[in-house]
Amino acid sequence: MFDFDATLPLMAVQFLLLAVILNAIFYKPLTKALDDRDDYIRTNKVEARERLDKAERLTKQYAEQLAEARRQSQATVVAAENEAQKIAAQKIAEAQKEAQVQREQAAQEIEQQKQDALRSLEQQVDALSQQIVEKLLGPQLVK
Repeated sequence: MFDFDATLPLMAVQFLLLAVILNAIFYKPLTKALDDRDDYIRTNKVEARERLDKAERLTKQYAEQLAEARRQSQATVVAAENEAQKIAAQKIAEAQKEAQVQREQAAQEIEQQKQDALRSLEQQVDALSQQIVEKLLGPQLVK
């Protein structure tokens, strides 16, 4: 079985000494490097999540602003179209009124010219009638 002589304690001391030396030289720096790496990865993950959240918030905000800008531009276009239609309707109404006024003026001028022409014709008819009567009856009988 086992011999408990002086080599067993010496081997135990060597084992403990090797464990202490390995712990000091190899395991502590290795665990520190692994811990540092874990911290670095964890920090980068947290920063990446924060950046992703911020990017999503900004994207959502920009999408809302874009939608609002589109609504405003559509409202502006609709208002401009309505205003243009109102102006066009107003101009058409003014043109129709002006045309109506010109038609009425033309009708009045035509009526006036017609009346003037009738008066002139009546005077000419009277003069011609007088001349005919004078020629038929003679100038002394007509008076």
